[in-house]
Amino acid sequence: MITFLTSSPTGPLDNSRTVDGFDDKNRLVINLRRRWKDGARCLLLPADPNDPEFNDIIRDDMSRVLNWRGFPHSDFEVWDCRRTDYPREALLSCDFVLLGGGHVPTQNAFFQKAGLREKIRGFKGIVMGISAGTMNCADKVYAQPELPGESIDPQYVRWLEGLALTKLNILPHYQAVRKSRLDGKRLFEDITSADSMGHSFLVLPDGSYVLGENGHETLYGEAWRMIDGHMEKICRDGQTLALY
Repeated sequence: MITFLTSSPTGPLDNSRTVDGFDDKNRLVINLRRRWKDGARCLLLPADPNDPEFNDIIRDDMSRVLNWRGFPHSDFEVWDCRRTDYPREALLSCDFVLLGGGHVPTQNAFFQKAGLREKIRGFKGIVMGISAGTMNCADKVYAQPELPGESIDPQYVRWLEGLALTKLNILPHYQAVRKSRLDGKRLFEDITSADSMGHSFLVLPDGSYVLGENGHETLYGEAWRMIDGHMEKICRDGQTLALY
C-alpha cells in the first residue's frame, strides 16, 4: 500500500494561493504519477455517508482533476448510504482509494460501521487522505474539536480507533485555522496544546503531505510538530524529512 496523507491536495481551503487542479507545491503530482496505474479503478469513501449529493460532487470534481492532470482511470465509485454492504473483495480490487474530508467523528463512525480497518489490510493500491480522511488513517485518531460546543462537551470523544495506516496524528489546514477560536478559546494554544500532553501531532498547512511506502513515511513541505504543549517547525516548503 502507498499512502498520500494530505491536508488538501487541490489547494488551500482559504484561497491563500491559486491552484488549478492538484497542488504542485511539493511535488505531489510527480510523486503520484510515478505510482499511478493507467486505467485505475477508483473509490471515494466520504466523510458523511448520508450526504450522497455532495459525495457525488466530490467524486466528479476529483475525477475531472485526475483526467486533466494526466491520471487516466476507468471508473470512480462512491461508497455511502446508497449501499447496504461494503465488500472487502471490491475494496481490494481498487487501485486508488480517496478518503474524503469533513467531520472526523462522522467519518470515523462510517469507517467503523463499514469495518474498514480490517478490510483495508492487504490493500495493494494507493490511498489518498484529505483532511479528515488523513486524520482517520491513524491507529488512534485525535479528533481535534471543530464544531461549536465540542471542546466543552464532556461527552465528546477526542480519541478514536482509526484505520491504522500510519502512526502519525496529522492536523490539517494550519495556515487557515491557526488563529481560530472555538467555544471562546484559542484552538491551538488553549485546546490542542492541552491535548498534546503525552502525544505528538504533525501539523500541516495545505500543500504539504506525507508519502508512505514500503514501511517508510516521508514528509514533503512545511510542517510543525506539537508535543507536550510545545510546537516547533520541522520542515520547510521544497524540503523533505524522513519520519519513519
